[in-house]
Amino acid sequence: MSSSRLYRPAASLLSATTRRAQPAICGRIYGAARQAHTSSQSLGVSALPRPTLRATPRTRTVAPQGARSIFIQIENTPNADALKFLPNHRVLPPDVSTPFIEYLNPRSTIAPPYPSPLAAQLMNIDGVTAVFYGPDFITVTKSSDANWVHIKPEIFSQITEAITDGQEIVTVGKKEGAEDGQGTADEDSLSYNENDSEVVGMIKELLETRIRPAIQEDGGDIEFRGFEDGYVSLKLRGACRTCDSSTVTLKNGIEGMLMHYIEEVKGVHQVLDQEEEIALKEFAKFEEKLRAQRGPDAAPSTPGKDSLDSVPG
Repeated sequence: MSSSRLYRPAASLLSATTRRAQPAICGRIYGAARQAHTSSQSLGVSALPRPTLRATPRTRTVAPQGARSIFIQIENTPNADALKFLPNHRVLPPDVSTPFIEYLNPRSTIAPPYPSPLAAQLMNIDGVTAVFYGPDFITVTKSSDANWVHIKPEIFSQITEAITDGQEIVTVGKKEGAEDGQGTADEDSLSYNENDSEVVGMIKELLETRIRPAIQEDGGDIEFRGFEDGYVSLKLRGACRTCDSSTVTLKNGIEGMLMHYIEEVKGVHQVLDQEEEIALKEFAKFEEKLRAQRGPDAAPSTPGKDSLDSVPG
């Protein structure tokens, strides 16, 4: 076979008869189709319309009326037994004059002046010992032997359900006197009072503007109880109430700042409840026992000025 052979396309191999027949066949088919189209128009029968793309209207997803979007943030506090929950929702009603409400037992959650269904549900969780409401946060305190891994999901679920369902977190009842275990005040103890002396007014202003924001950041609050003989009486609330470092906070932080800016202040006294005094005494006994085991050269477990380890034994 010669190497100079040319390879032609398959169409060129058709016979001349076949090539001549194709236009005639296609022409007849085209003519028949055109005639059918013309006759259908004359009879009033329209051909099938071409399919057109129509824009599908978008269905807007509308949230049910009354539904609330919620995002709960959880923050740790200096107190290992307390967690701070921040829903994007106001916790205290606007008609409540007190800056905080604290529930220390289940009975206080249903008693006047501020019963709370949510606090009652949280206090029913095994291991929860206290519930604290700030303006826009909730602090939950547990017993030292309880584990957050077990109770945190249930706390989160209860708070989420209460807010998404639009439940009333705090019910304002008749003010017949607060139930034992319900920590609150008729009004903010740091608010201005025309009967306050100039020094007390300065103390309140400093506590309100410099001290309270830091304590609220840690899941608690502070209450002014009086000023006498140069000493300021204060009470810590929320996560700070049972924190092991509360004494250091008062002495190194609050006392130092008050004495720096107000020369009339000689010191700070912490007001304790009966159960807090018992807990503090037990903690002091534990520190003494630990110090005796470690020896006088041991590093302090609660460092700071006027802490338990700085008291001479």
